[in-house]
Amino acid sequence: MTISAQVERVEGVVVDGERADLLAMLGKQRHFLRFTTRGLSDEEAGRRTTVSELCLGGLIKHVTVAERNWADFMVNGPAAMGDFTAMTEEDWARRADEFRMLPGETLAGILEDYAEVARRTDELVATLPDLNVAHPLPKAPWNTEETWTARRALLHIIAETAQHAGHADILRESLDGAKSMG
Repeated sequence: MTISAQVERVEGVVVDGERADLLAMLGKQRHFLRFTTRGLSDEEAGRRTTVSELCLGGLIKHVTVAERNWADFMVNGPAAMGDFTAMTEEDWARRADEFRMLPGETLAGILEDYAEVARRTDELVATLPDLNVAHPLPKAPWNTEETWTARRALLHIIAETAQHAGHADILRESLDGAKSMG
């Protein structure tokens, strides 16, 4: 049996082995998330289709913010994300806006922002000297562990993207019956 390592090119850098495998998996999950918005208008992308507050455009906004923050965490540690335990009601209200399309936002703009964050994350993963670099987690009621490596933060980005791609599938199917698979 032969095992061939995935090889990726990121901004002219050849990436292979573990990093290439991680980037390939993240790329696949990003594709599935973006695919749920194919052919939609801005109005459709902003429409709530379930009892949840979520809409497709808002879900991609949230994944974009989460990926940006976790990539920043890989380099700058918890300072990149702030202290969730000190957030005010106004802070939480602003955070809730990550999950919906606001007036003036377009699906094209949201997807463009997501593509830029993805490009920067891929470049970071390709060039980060060591995936074992570890930082304390930001203060948050849901954080029970003390430190995460850059590798673990990247795995979290992959898991969060995959989870939200599944949510997006449900939202899209509820919108117009379109499915990503099947």
